[in-house]
Amino acid sequence: MKKKLAVVLFNLGGPDGPDSVQPFLFNLFRDPAIIGLPAPARYLLAGLISTTRKKSAQANYAIMGGGSPLLPETTAQATALEQALETAVPELEARVFIAMRYWHPRAKETAEKVAAFGPDEIVLLPLYPQFSTTTSASSLKDWNKVYRGTGVSRAVCCYPTEASLVAAHARKIADTWEAHGKPSHVRLLFSAHGLPEKVIKDGDPYQAQVEATAAAVAALLPELADWQVCYQSKVGPLAWIGPSTEDAIRKAKADGVGVLLTPIAFVSEHVETLVELDHEYAEIAEEIDCAPYLRVPALGIDSGFIGGLKGMVLDALDSGPGVRSAGGWSCPATYGKCACRTGKAA
Repeated sequence: MKKKLAVVLFNLGGPDGPDSVQPFLFNLFRDPAIIGLPAPARYLLAGLISTTRKKSAQANYAIMGGGSPLLPETTAQATALEQALETAVPELEARVFIAMRYWHPRAKETAEKVAAFGPDEIVLLPLYPQFSTTTSASSLKDWNKVYRGTGVSRAVCCYPTEASLVAAHARKIADTWEAHGKPSHVRLLFSAHGLPEKVIKDGDPYQAQVEATAAAVAALLPELADWQVCYQSKVGPLAWIGPSTEDAIRKAKADGVGVLLTPIAFVSEHVETLVELDHEYAEIAEEIDCAPYLRVPALGIDSGFIGGLKGMVLDALDSGPGVRSAGGWSCPATYGKCACRTGKAA
């Protein structure tokens, strides 16, 4: 009988239609990893934010047909990874599951399916290459609360400089640049979701890992020597890490260059790529005549990226139970919140 392997891919999730937008936002903002207030105050604030942002968020999702494409994109990745594992290790019965943090399928639903599968081994694999307390840690903590089935569990906490990930990003960037005639007057912008400065100062390694990914990718692209990391999606009054993507676009215009913009922390297309990058920032670039404005696709089911995920799963199986980083990454001591330093999944 074949040994059973369950791989659980974690991602943010997204509303599947207009009626899902408000409850999705409520789930997002009631997470203590997002808003660090006592539960009663956090729930009240989550209700207020989800109500006030409902219409504008629905308008953004309407651009994408009314709902997020994140689940279909992640499902395609799960299917590709499952096929890659079956080919690589035919003696294993491998199943790849999806657990979304803020919309269906959520961790409890997926945990029940994994338990029914009855795995001998489990590999938890966040689709966030760069670890943050607000993403990977929150998802892993959520999973650990609800899973009660069989299986020896291993978790990959982060993989910001994993070779296949880096190479896949570099190929996507090079392909986009070459498809537009290799313009020489462009600045490569690595855009990532931002975080409040306070989160980073408290030991979250996300910014350091994003910048490590960007540097590793840039090293493979010597023809695009003009590059910069920037951050998008700021909300609320707190100071956020920067520079912002908008400011980086404006600075490029001031310097007389266009931009080649790549979503360095997103492995799938969703609202932050298809709306923010393709519409909001593109409109800013057009208004100020920052040209060209070129956007690199997310990794999706890129064969190299899927191969890297497969390699991380197999490496995790060869290691003992617990949590570890992949691709040779280790966080500096100043970023003590990462599981590669704490040895704990959440």
